[in-house]
Amino acid sequence: METPNNPTSVHHRIREALARVAMVMRADEWNRAKTTGLNPTQLAILELLEGRRDGLAVKDIAANLGVSQPTATDSIAALERKGLATKRNAGTDRRGVNVAITQEGLAVLKAGSDGNGAAERSLDALAGHEQEDLLVTLVKMIRTLQEIDAIPIQRMCATCRYFAPFAHSDAARPHHCNFVDAAFGQRDIRIDCRDHETADPASRAATWDAFTRG
Repeated sequence: METPNNPTSVHHRIREALARVAMVMRADEWNRAKTTGLNPTQLAILELLEGRRDGLAVKDIAANLGVSQPTATDSIAALERKGLATKRNAGTDRRGVNVAITQEGLAVLKAGSDGNGAAERSLDALAGHEQEDLLVTLVKMIRTLQEIDAIPIQRMCATCRYFAPFAHSDAARPHHCNFVDAAFGQRDIRIDCRDHETADPASRAATWDAFTRG
């Protein structure tokens, strides 16, 4: 029987492959961050805050990025000094404070989005159907990570109350988004959508069952 840590197991080889890709992605993130005058954590915070009108609490930023709260706090303070992020009241909770991106922060993100890194060039080498298959596989992995509380619930289609999987017979565009009232295909599945609204647990389970059965 194969064990996950056995070099001959498929689990081990997949982990090795993901580690190689992650290494290149980290290098890409450093190179991109350098062009913006930020470090990767600061840049990741801006990317996380983009499209979140109400911002996020520090603890939520730390949880989403997988860093300690003190690390997130230090990075947020640096972004505030640069005028790229600001703090505001957290909605109806007057005692709570959320961190939000500023217009200057959005400009930095836009300036740093030019050009493809090595990881993106490797994706471009895949055929269209291979990219779609990889995207669906990654969604399945992310969903499992959510279920075991390794990461927070992500703003992806599979957890959204507006997502109706395989609602159409069109093989090219089988899914439906009830927010924009439009059909879309596998390659358009979102990992992080600014219009996302988390469905309740029962609805998420039913949606996921329909998605995997489809």
